[in-house]
Amino acid sequence: MFIFGRAMDQVQPPRSKPFAKWAPRRVWPIASITLMVLSVALFVAVLVSNLQRTTVSVVLLGGMTAAFCIFSLLLAKVLLQLRRDQRNAASVLQTAEHEFQQMAGNIQEIFWMIDADSKEALYVNQAYEAITGRSCRSLMENPSSYEDLIHPDDRVHVLGKLGEASRNGQFNERFRIVGPGGEVRWVWGRGFPVRDSEGKIRRLVGTVLEITAQKEAEEQVATNLALAQSSWTEAEALRKATFGLTQDLRMDFVLEALLQSLADLIPYTCARVFIAEGGPHVLSLGEKVCPQTPKPGSAFPLTLNADDSPFLQRILAGQKSALISDTSEAQSWQSFGGHDHLRSWLSVPLVASGQYLGFLSVGHSEPDRLTQDHLRRAELLAIPAAAAIQNSRLYERAAIYGEELEKRIEDLRRAQAALLQSEDRFQKVFRSSPVPFSITTVADGRFVDVNAAFECRYGYSRAEVLGRTVDELRIWEDPSDRALMVAQLQRGPIRNVVTQLRTKSGRIKTTTYSADKIQFDGQTCILAVSEDLPHPERPSSD
Repeated sequence: MFIFGRAMDQVQPPRSKPFAKWAPRRVWPIASITLMVLSVALFVAVLVSNLQRTTVSVVLLGGMTAAFCIFSLLLAKVLLQLRRDQRNAASVLQTAEHEFQQMAGNIQEIFWMIDADSKEALYVNQAYEAITGRSCRSLMENPSSYEDLIHPDDRVHVLGKLGEASRNGQFNERFRIVGPGGEVRWVWGRGFPVRDSEGKIRRLVGTVLEITAQKEAEEQVATNLALAQSSWTEAEALRKATFGLTQDLRMDFVLEALLQSLADLIPYTCARVFIAEGGPHVLSLGEKVCPQTPKPGSAFPLTLNADDSPFLQRILAGQKSALISDTSEAQSWQSFGGHDHLRSWLSVPLVASGQYLGFLSVGHSEPDRLTQDHLRRAELLAIPAAAAIQNSRLYERAAIYGEELEKRIEDLRRAQAALLQSEDRFQKVFRSSPVPFSITTVADGRFVDVNAAFECRYGYSRAEVLGRTVDELRIWEDPSDRALMVAQLQRGPIRNVVTQLRTKSGRIKTTTYSADKIQFDGQTCILAVSEDLPHPERPSSD
């Protein structure tokens, strides 16, 4: 890996050796140079001596020969040391390369190196095959084939960022790659520059980590957060809907709050609240049409007859929720009057205390706009809505009953007032009449009241007769006459019956007796009037 070795030289310069190892290697070259200089000096001296004396020349020639031999030995030593250093350097390089291969082969990330100018791959480790599903050989044979791995939707962006990295040395991107079988994986690529001695970026090296599981977890978290936010929004809307439905018990306000709550939860074109009226008829008590859609020309309130609509018959008979994505494919949809302009539709029953009240009808002018989630929201809203409608109907009935009760109470008050007036008049007539009046109970003839004329006629004071019976006072000369009178009163009032009554003094008076049954102080009583006949009185046989 000569290329990698050169790159690493730029990244990590070689470390200096200890002085103990560095000094001997420096001594031999210095000694060799010194001997060479001495040899040259001896050679020059020999030449000069040749011109003077022969003896000196021989000595100098011998010295030069000895110096040359010594120089040759030193040169051989230097060459041998250089050879040994070269072998040591090769061994160190081979060891470093082996250690790098072990490290690169065991990490789970792709280690890569590309040329900064051509963007061709120079090196990848074995993780390339595990992550991409392609061999390292294929990449070395076609150094630009890694570009085909990048997902088409991410390719332009990633390659653009790689081009910028060749200038600024920064690469940090998350993108998708496509495997041989078409499977998509997420990876995280990071890179940094390798510069030459002049500071120019020659190569880019870095790692690629697979983050598919992490990305899926992030997406799941994002989905869960979105669901949580949606659930919170939905719960808040339902809370407001429930609060709005209970603010006012009048039916108009309940229906208005219900239809507005539906609009907050479900996108619709037209929504209606149908209430069963008994038999096959249903009545639309409430209706709301979205502003952007013209209101249908059907009469309001809309009344439907299930006998004329097989579709409505199924809805009423099933009493269950229904969702139709495309009404053009629904059986008998055209028979559902007032809804032919809707293309998607859902229905939810309104049930309170086990009683089927009707159903919610929610539709949209476009097909496939209403979903199962919208149906679920409508079902949640239908629970408080049904209770509110039932309470509103009870409130209206209570209002009617209250008005009727107030009317009857007023009539009773008037009757009581009239009765008081009548009793007052009766008492005035009863007390002031010159004709004897008496009130006795039907059952035992006990005196309840008498007037002043009775006291004068029969000699008893009012206090003497109240609470006592006619038998105790022996008022009737013949008690069977009273029994006959009571029997006649069962058929109706009696008028001017001649009988004989006894006074306190014992005198027997012949009188005409008229009587009728009345209710007095909660008892069935006899109101009797007696008048004297113009016959002489006779004393009692007693």
